Order: sequence, then C-alpha cells, then structure tokens
Amino acid sequence: MNPARRTTAATAVVFAMAGGLLTAVVPAAPAAAAPNCPSPVFTRQFFAGTGFTGQPKKTDCDGSVKESWSGSPARGLPKDRFAVRWTVTRDFGSGGPFSFSVEARGGIRVYLDGARKVDLWNSDSATRRKTVNVTVPKGKHTLRVDLVNRTGPAKVGFGYAPRTSAQVDRVKPLVPTSPAVRYDRASGKARISWAKNKEMDLAGYRVHRRVAGEAFPSRALATTTATSYTDTPPATGRTYFYEVRAHDKAGNRSAGTADRGAVTVDRTPPAPVTGLSSTGTTAGNRVSWTASASGDTVHYAVRSSRAGAPDVPNGLTVVKGTSYHDATAPVGQEVEYRVHAVDAYGNSSPVAVTRAARPAPAEVPVPKATSGVPTDEATVITFDHAAGDGTDTHRFRLYQRRNTTEGWTLVTTVPSGGAGTARHTTAQAGRTHYHLVAVDAQGREGAPSEAVTVDRETPVHPTPPSPPRLTVDREGAPRTGPFVVHVKPAAADVNRKLGGYQWEFSGACGSSNPQRAGGTAATLTWQPPWNGPCMLTVTALDHYGTRSGNPAVREFMIR
Repeated sequence: MNPARRTTAATAVVFAMAGGLLTAVVPAAPAAAAPNCPSPVFTRQFFAGTGFTGQPKKTDCDGSVKESWSGSPARGLPKDRFAVRWTVTRDFGSGGPFSFSVEARGGIRVYLDGARKVDLWNSDSATRRKTVNVTVPKGKHTLRVDLVNRTGPAKVGFGYAPRTSAQVDRVKPLVPTSPAVRYDRASGKARISWAKNKEMDLAGYRVHRRVAGEAFPSRALATTTATSYTDTPPATGRTYFYEVRAHDKAGNRSAGTADRGAVTVDRTPPAPVTGLSSTGTTAGNRVSWTASASGDTVHYAVRSSRAGAPDVPNGLTVVKGTSYHDATAPVGQEVEYRVHAVDAYGNSSPVAVTRAARPAPAEVPVPKATSGVPTDEATVITFDHAAGDGTDTHRFRLYQRRNTTEGWTLVTTVPSGGAGTARHTTAQAGRTHYHLVAVDAQGREGAPSEAVTVDRETPVHPTPPSPPRLTVDREGAPRTGPFVVHVKPAAADVNRKLGGYQWEFSGACGSSNPQRAGGTAATLTWQPPWNGPCMLTVTALDHYGTRSGNPAVREFMIR
C-alpha cells in the first residue's frame, strides 16, 4: 500500500449539521513549518495583500535583501498587492555607527528592534534610494525590512554596514572570549586560542606575551585574523603569559583577555663562568672562577684532562662553590680544566678552559698542625714549626676550605720566626678545614701539613662584648636582706650570642670572689655583711667563655 495514499485515506472527516443537511468538513492542511535560517541569513515571508496579515503564503531563507519582480513573487500570490518581510536577529558585538542603505520600487520600511529607521512607504511608480546613519548598541538586535507592492513591478534592495572612519567610529571592540593556552612540552610550542568576535568591522587580533613578574611589551608578539596562534616561547623554565586584544578597521583596540600562562621546559644553559684561573701549588692545582650570572645555576661541573689528550677526560667533579682543588694533579705536568655552570635540568654552559702545571715541592720541612681552637675573635691554628726553622723556610701559609670539594683559599701568612700560631680572623660559623705550607725564599711551597678541622658555633666577632646593663633591687630588711642585681647585654650585644657574665662584690660589704653566671640575662644575689660602700664589677663573657671588654661597675652604700 502507498504510504501517502494511506495517510490521505486516514484523514479524519468531521460531519456537521447545517440547515438540516449533513455535510462533510475536511480540515485545512497545516501551514508548512517555518525554516530555521541561521544568522545572519534573513527569514523571508510572503503575504497576500499589503497588510502583512494572516498566514504567510511562503516562508524561506534569503542571504540578502535584493530582489526584482515583474509578476507574482511566489506561487499563490498575485502580481499586484502583495507584501514581503525579511527578519534577522544577529550579534553586533560592540555595536557602533552603521549605515542603512535602501532602494525600492514600492513601499519600504526598515526597523531596528521595532524602531523605524527608514520610511519610504509611498514609492510605487519610481525607484527611490536612501541611506541613513544609525548607532547600533552592542549585543544582539533584530532587523526587519517590510516591502509592499500595490501595482506594477516591484524592486527592493537593503544593506547595512559599519562605518569605519576613525573620525566616526570610536567604539572599541569587545574583549575576545574563551582565551586558552595549550603548551606541548615535547615541541616547546604554545597554542593560544580564543572565540571569534562578533563585530562586523573587525580587522584582526593582536597576541601579546610577557614573562611572569614583568609587564606586557608595548609591541604585540603577533597580529592575525585567525582565532589561534602558535608561539615558541624561550625554553627557560619560566612562565610566560599571553593575552589577546581585538582591533577594528578604525584602529580601535579592545582591552586584553584574562592572562593565560604556560610553564616552559628549561633547555637554556646558564651563563658561562668568567674569570677562570688556575694556580699550581705543592698541595695541588687550585682552580677558581667567578660565579655564573644566571640565577638558576645549582652547581658547577669540572673536567680535567692532561695536555695533549683533551678528549679523554680523567674525571668529572661536581662543585657547589666557585673553586676546585685538584690534589691529584701530576707534578710538573700541564693539566687542562673545563668548568660548566649547570642548572637543575642538566643544561650546562659552554666550556671554559685554562691550564696550569703543578710545580715540584720546595725543599722545605713540612709543618705539623697540632690543633684548632675557635674563639670569639678568631680561629687559632697551632702548629709545630720547629722542623721548619731551617734556613730554607721563609714563611708559612695557612689555607682553608669549607668542604672537601672546594679548592684551598689562602687565609694568612705567618713569618718563619712566629710563635707557632696562625689566626683566621674572618672565620664563619660551621665546619672549616685548615692546612699549612712552608714557603722558601723564592716563594715555592713545600708539601702541606695534614688538615685540621674546626667546628665553630658562631662567626668571628671583630670586637669584644661591651659592658653589660645593670639593674639593682634591694630585698629584705636593712643589714639582713640581700642585694639582687639583674644583668642584661649591652644594646650592641642584644643579637650576639654570649657565654654569660663574671661578677664580683668587693669593698666594705666584703668580697664575693669572682663568680660566673650563665645565660644571656642573669640575676646576681649577694648578702652584704658590713655597712658602708659596696662595689660590684660585672664583665660580659663571649660565647667561648673568655672575659673581654670593660666591666660594668656599680657602687652601693649599705645602711
């Protein structure tokens, strides 16, 4: 069975009584569903008559309003006395100044959101044209064009366009929406994307890039008419932020989108070290350099190789500081050193090269370092130099290093006739290693002593403690109550670590003999046995318990 016929046969028939006669009433066929015309395509409707009343005879989509009819414009319509309506709702973005241009033979009216902007309603016998300037607000708005034909041929044309003169258009485009950045660590590329602006006068987009912590440069990274851009930011491990700004044909620019960041991989080596030098000593070769200017340097790598075979490295040493001591350098043979600054990702700077030949030891006795003692004013190294009192020994050099991977640094020079002590007056807190070397009259060094290790709790203080501050309270009844003295550090020593105080009462109140009180603040109590003047002397002790500096002195009268 034919489906169409079955549908027709199944159509309901309604019987009604009219004037005593039974008649059949067949329902009218429903109007065709209106098409879904995507913006900015117009929805077009054809009406019989000039009043735009009743159901449209036809509805379709029209990309533009431009027609000319000498007869009926659509099936079921007469050649005269018909009406046509075009309607579209679209997003105008930021809006701004527009021109509406019409031409028509017949009556024509143009509306924006229901407000009439063009009115040539009595235009039947001749073609008329008109252009009006209209300011369209931002966002979505509805345009409607109405044409009526009363008699004769019909003609219609309508167009709308933004006015792009910089003297007229001062409306900025809207900020682009939906900004996003996707970074590919394998390729090192960042893809910046955003949604298309709705402005009809849009000229394109500008992409800007900045480093975290800095402002955007005034000049754009790129200009494009697309809605995405692929950038290759420097592979430095830093974060780069992007924003997009729209610009129109009049030169107006939008504000920037919200910043979107990409954390790059780090493939950029640190800046190379500078000032590389090497000194040959009896204790080995000392290599030193000025630190890399790059803040992401985490350590240095030192390679050494013998001259004549630089491509066969003898070893690689990781160094935290800016010097390296090569105790295994061959005597009298040139060695090549290469120093790399290395970051956390293993990137290393270009190689720097220097050469040094370790000299043969001088024929001088080897001193013996016996002890190292930290004091507040210095670290004192005691050594036995009796074996070095020969005529060949001219002086001694004291070297220090903070850890076993650093090179040795000269601390001080001691004459051969010295008292057997060397002082390090700029020692820092922590562990330090020392050794001594005897030097002959020609400046050649002998073999070094065994190392002495010293652990300091505080750095060296260049001045002794100042006299402390005293506050005296008298307790108890006269002749029976003790004196109580509160001791605090001098203002200059408030942040200094002290070892305590030494104090003594004397005079008519008797002698307490020297006594010691610990702690930064102390309380001293003394029961005076006699009447008369009583003298109190208090001296601050440094961290290592050495009495130094002037005392604080107070005199009291016992009643």
